[in-house]
Amino acid sequence: VQLQASGGGLVQPGGSLTLSCAASGLTSEDNAIGWFRQAPGKEREGISCLNIRTGSTYYTDSVKGRFTISKDVASTTVYLQMSSLKPEDTSVYYCASASACGSKEYRYDYWGQGTDVTVSS
Repeated sequence: VQLQASGGGLVQPGGSLTLSCAASGLTSEDNAIGWFRQAPGKEREGISCLNIRTGSTYYTDSVKGRFTISKDVASTTVYLQMSSLKPEDTSVYYCASASACGSKEYRYDYWGQGTDVTVSS
């Protein structure tokens, strides 16, 4: 399984950004793609997850209503649309695959490289 995260950048507070996670080599046991983030000096936290088989989604409270996770119909690319961005959203964002959605790192088997998101004026 290979995961390639992209789309990070510098955005002003209140702005929007869409991250992409291109997944390849997924097996029948890889049912979920999650997004995590890690801010400087903080632990990595799970913020959203999509079960690519059922379409069910998960969001942590801090991003609920601002972030939307979705999947390209024709491929296994998973997107994280981020809006109303705040300086506290500044982090390195990672995507990862698992057999089921969850917010804990240990549930995820494969990880993409991180993509930097900076929210600043």
